[in-house]
Amino acid sequence: MGDYKKGRGAQFNSVNSFSAHQYEPDEEGELFDEDFPKPTVKTQFFEETPKQIISRPTSPDIGFSASINPYQGCEHGCIYCYARPTHEYWGFSAGLDFESKIMVKKNAPSLLEKQFQSRSYKPGIIHFSGNTDCYQPAERTYRLTRQMLALCLQYRNPVSIITKNALILRDLDILKPLAERNLVSVAISITTGNESLRLLMEPRTVTATQRFKTMGALHRAGVPVGIMTAPIIPSLNDHEIPKLIEQAANQGACWAAYTVVRLNGAVAPLFTDWLRQTFPERADRVLNQIADCHGGQLNDSRFKTRMSGEGKYAQQIAQLHRIACQKYLADRRPVELTTTLFRPAGQLGLFE
Repeated sequence: MGDYKKGRGAQFNSVNSFSAHQYEPDEEGELFDEDFPKPTVKTQFFEETPKQIISRPTSPDIGFSASINPYQGCEHGCIYCYARPTHEYWGFSAGLDFESKIMVKKNAPSLLEKQFQSRSYKPGIIHFSGNTDCYQPAERTYRLTRQMLALCLQYRNPVSIITKNALILRDLDILKPLAERNLVSVAISITTGNESLRLLMEPRTVTATQRFKTMGALHRAGVPVGIMTAPIIPSLNDHEIPKLIEQAANQGACWAAYTVVRLNGAVAPLFTDWLRQTFPERADRVLNQIADCHGGQLNDSRFKTRMSGEGKYAQQIAQLHRIACQKYLADRRPVELTTTLFRPAGQLGLFE
C-alpha cells in the first residue's frame, strides 16, 4: 500500500462507458473542509445549471417518490457507494473522479421555488440525498441544502434527509420549526463504529462518535431521527449491527433500516481493488459472501431483492437486524410527515 491515495476511497479511475463531456473547474479552486482529512488527489468543483431539480424515481423498491441532489459526485469517497456509476453520465469516471470532481447545481434553490410556485405542483415528501450526500464538504461553502430547506419551511413542504455529516446541525434553526410542524425526519447513516475501517472505507466522513452525537443533538432539538446501517458488508461490518442500533437508540433514534451491499457497474472493480489492497487476507471470503447474497453475482438490479439480498448470509443479516430492533427500538416508530400544510404562495399565516 505504498502508493495508497490517502483521503480517497477509490484508488483509480474506472473506464467510463459513455462519451465524455468537457467541463472547466470552478475558479474558486480547491475547497477543503477542516473537519475532514486533506485528500492527496485535488478536488475540483464544476457549476451546472440543470433545468429541473426534483427527481421522481420510478423504481418500486425505493422508499421515496421525489428527491433532490444539489451535488453530483461526493467527496465522502465511500468505496461502496451505489451512486458512483451515475458520474459516468457527466463524462467522468465512477472512480477517483466521483469523489474529486463535484458537480454543483448552483441554481437548485431557484428551481425548487419555481416548482413550489407552479400550479401543477402537488405537495409531497422530498427526500434530500437520494444519490449523494446533501451535507458533503461542499455544502459548507455553497449552502444549497440550507437554502432549499429554508424554502421548504417557507412553503411548508415536508422533507426527509439522510446524511453522514454533522454539518446538518448548522441548520437546526430551520429543522426545528420544520419538526414542530411535522415536516421533517432525518436519517443518520452509520456503517461502522470501527474507526480504522471507517478511515479506509469512508475516508472523508466524520467519525461514528460524531455522528451519534449529531443524532442525539437532533433528538434533543425535537427533530425525529433514525439510523441507516447501510450498506451491510459480510465479514466487514455485519457483526456491528446490534451495537450500532443500541447506540442509536441511546441517542433517541426512533427507527433503524439497512441495505446489503451490491456492486453494480463500475463499483465492482473499484470495490474489489480496494478490498484486495486493504483486507487481502479476507477479500475472497467477502466477495463470495456478497455474491451469495445476490444470486451468485456481485451486482444485483432485481427489484425487491437487490436492497436486502437473498440466501443464507442475507437471512442472517436480516435476522440480526430484526432482533436488534426488537430489543432496542421495540416501542418506537418512524414519524409520518404531513403534506396538508403546503402554502402555494409561501405566504405567512395570520398568526405567524
